[in-house]
Amino acid sequence: MFRPGATPIVVLSQNTKRDSGRKVQKENIQAGKTIADVIRTCLGPQAMLKMLMDPMGGIVMTNDGNAILREITLQHPAGKSMIEIARTQDEEVGDGTTSVIVLAGEMLANAEPFLEQGLHPTTVIKAYKQALEDMISILNENLSIELDCNDKNKLAEVVQSCIGTKFLGRWSYLACEIALEAVQTIIMKQNGYQEIDIKRYVKVEKLPGAAIEDSCVLKGIMLNKDVTHPKMRRFIKNPRIVLLDCPLEYKKGESQTNIEILKETDFTRILEIEEEYIKKICYNIILVKPDVVFTEKGISDLAQHYLLKAGISAIRRVRKSDNNRIARACNATIVNRTEELQESHVGTGAGVFEIKKIGDDYFCYIAECINPKACTIILRGASKDILNESERNIQDALHVAKNLLSEPKLVPGGGAVEMAVSHILNEKAAGLAGVEQWPYKAVAQALEVIPRTLAQNCGANTVRTMTALRAKHATGGVTWGINGQTGHLVDMKQHGIWEPVVVKLQTYKTAIETAILLLRIDDIVSGSKKKQSEDNLQSTHVSNESIKE
Repeated sequence: MFRPGATPIVVLSQNTKRDSGRKVQKENIQAGKTIADVIRTCLGPQAMLKMLMDPMGGIVMTNDGNAILREITLQHPAGKSMIEIARTQDEEVGDGTTSVIVLAGEMLANAEPFLEQGLHPTTVIKAYKQALEDMISILNENLSIELDCNDKNKLAEVVQSCIGTKFLGRWSYLACEIALEAVQTIIMKQNGYQEIDIKRYVKVEKLPGAAIEDSCVLKGIMLNKDVTHPKMRRFIKNPRIVLLDCPLEYKKGESQTNIEILKETDFTRILEIEEEYIKKICYNIILVKPDVVFTEKGISDLAQHYLLKAGISAIRRVRKSDNNRIARACNATIVNRTEELQESHVGTGAGVFEIKKIGDDYFCYIAECINPKACTIILRGASKDILNESERNIQDALHVAKNLLSEPKLVPGGGAVEMAVSHILNEKAAGLAGVEQWPYKAVAQALEVIPRTLAQNCGANTVRTMTALRAKHATGGVTWGINGQTGHLVDMKQHGIWEPVVVKLQTYKTAIETAILLLRIDDIVSGSKKKQSEDNLQSTHVSNESIKE
């Protein structure tokens, strides 16, 4: 019985709170393991594909970890953060999206027994952080080898080992050539700094039809555009190109403008003013004697007429990103006002301007550029699905090539580097004092998930293979790993399977940091819970009022 008007106090026992924290941690770990299980079969050359259907009825078939997780809809917040790490991995290094999820799931699974035994999450986290620091130093100092960027065969070999697990594996030689050629085309060296911007300056154009073997790198730009007037020239050798970011149309007044017409000649005068304005802007363009004009805005019929009379081809409504690429490819400058046009703004670096018809569409080619710092990859294939998957694979290959040229260091692939790091961590764990050595050892065991999954995915006897691999690494065979095609043990040095050290470092950092982040969570508060508690408070308030009465 409580005093009328008093607010009821809810007392939570210490046990209740701890139980809720443990329960949430268990749920988070379970969510991480579930996500990892979904894409575990997508690791390695014998990876299975996933068929994903979106709400609109579209179908995606892929074994790219990031592409799969992007299409999955999840409710659990911990699961969402697992999906986020695949995206992070893809944006940072462009490869290893499947590995990072599988590894993060295993790190979480290996932490579960310690939490059940009553070990505080902070102790586990401390051990995980220590293990991560040691892993980074082991990779950089003990296991990585330098790569000569001028050795094209070695570069191609590394890119090929990345492509080998993908759909484009059958055409890996072609894909490697395309990726390396594209990346080497766009390298910009300024003041000792090397810039490789794949996102902005490498465009992938997918054209259905023909065979995958017909794919190539165009040393220039290709746009899905046609000239604005049918009589304009469609083939020009060594064109002079002008790039504009302004409309070649009469600038209409704002909505507040009022025009008072008193005489019938006034209306004619208004039209004359429009004509004079368009004539003036076209005259400014004609003064620099271009052959082709690209603008991001519209071109009026009158402007087309003046440009046609001057023998100039015009293309309108070009995307800003495409305009930037054209500027890089033919050494032109984008101009915002036609009055500012100068000879130095005209691009003369292109060899050919041509309009071609492929299928039902017209494409504008700016090709045979002298020193293009932008390029277009033309992908051909039988269907849209094949082209989409090829594009995902090419993007991975481009990122690997970029990583190699920006930081030329390699580590052995095929699970060899994971086993080597695991072996060294196990040895170091023996020297640790206290209870922290057990979670530290758990990190070493979690690393074994990569070679184990490779063996599972190609149908090998997992226990026997892993035992043999551990024995190899115990006797100093640090480059021994699993052949993803057959499941047999091979020396990666002789087999020629290498991976960029940047990808591995990013994989380990992202996986362990995500595991640490999810282990730190001891409660999940959602908006719906809050609403429920408000409703409870309201009902309590009502009952208090009734007691008062």
